[in-house]
Amino acid sequence: MQRAIALVDCNNFYVSCERLFQPALEGKPVVILSNNDGCVVSRSQEVKKLGITMAAPWFKLKELARQHGIIALSSNYTLYADLSNRVMRVLAQFSPEQEIYSIDECFLDVTGINELTRYAQAMRQRVKQHVGIPVCVGIASSKTLAKLANHVAKKRSSGVCNFNALAEDELNHLLSRIEVGEVWGVGRRTHSRLQAMGITTALALKCAPGERIRAEFGITLARTVAELGGTACLSLDEHTTLRAQIICSRSFAIPVTQLADLEEAVISYTSRAAEKLRRQQSMACCVQVAIRTNPNQLKAPQYQPGLTLALAEPSDDTRALCHATLSGLRQIYRTGYAYQKAGIILSGIIACDNRPHSLFDDTEAQQKSATLMSTLDLINRRMGSGTIHLLGEGITKSWAMKRGNVSPRYTTELSDIALAHAAPNK
Repeated sequence: MQRAIALVDCNNFYVSCERLFQPALEGKPVVILSNNDGCVVSRSQEVKKLGITMAAPWFKLKELARQHGIIALSSNYTLYADLSNRVMRVLAQFSPEQEIYSIDECFLDVTGINELTRYAQAMRQRVKQHVGIPVCVGIASSKTLAKLANHVAKKRSSGVCNFNALAEDELNHLLSRIEVGEVWGVGRRTHSRLQAMGITTALALKCAPGERIRAEFGITLARTVAELGGTACLSLDEHTTLRAQIICSRSFAIPVTQLADLEEAVISYTSRAAEKLRRQQSMACCVQVAIRTNPNQLKAPQYQPGLTLALAEPSDDTRALCHATLSGLRQIYRTGYAYQKAGIILSGIIACDNRPHSLFDDTEAQQKSATLMSTLDLINRRMGSGTIHLLGEGITKSWAMKRGNVSPRYTTELSDIALAHAAPNK
């Protein structure tokens, strides 16, 4: 039986999330901007046709935006994460084996399903009906080919491409029209080296001698070549592995000079990282805190310190982690500098079940901590992120990143729920 892997990808995901609650944006050129409204992180199809690339600095596009009426929105990651979870829950109904690859795409093992093209259309229809987000589906015998099938699907009105239904010559014809840089796992440097070798298309890479590719690039690209040939080398990862590190860092809306403002930012970032730590049921053994001035301000004094601290015991308690990061911040802070950015890293991450025990463990205190953190997370999930937080995060947060045109948190904040108005009778 031929293996069948489906790659389901949301179309222009961040833009689609915004259009779901703002239908007036349909058909209009829309971009979503990164933190502090710096760079383009998502583009509507209309914007892509104008030649605007990902990561393009927004300040360089303002004249073009004025000419073409481009609408720029600040990123709303709370909304995007919630809609992503809803999409993934719907797609999980179509296969017991699902690998969530990123916020807007996942792999499904659909081996043994009859009429795969119709099955893929059913996926698209259900996600659109239940969540409102458009998706495309690519199906093939390997994950690498499924990625390319999805690439083709995005160019089709049906939104589906099933490589398993194609004859070998038909598949090769499609691969010959796909640039090698579109192949999953081929980065910028590898792309340049492959082009220098005369390998410019996905078909050329598929037909390249495996031994030569392995000798020149290593086993990873050799597996990619095998996958392009239909041999499945990459299995679906159903279980999310623990992150080796959890990082939270942001640039400030304005330069920060006071320790109190830096403390608010570090507490805020540590709290967000601690939530992610608990979400994967893990603990951290070390914390790192770093601050830096603006390296582009060449005439201003420069200072970019960082400090790593080991915790007395592994912890997922926001209070303990903040105590450690604040201790590090106070050691590295110096007056006389205008700080542009701060960040924290949680490392030495272990599963909660693997927490080491000692004769001096205070099990009662550990249980109280677990109960408190669980309650904190539950309330924030139900009532909206940040409903309950440490007072040390501050109230006004003048340092917080700039989000000049952010949409409401329609699905996670009670006060932001969209209102429906009945049209008056004519």
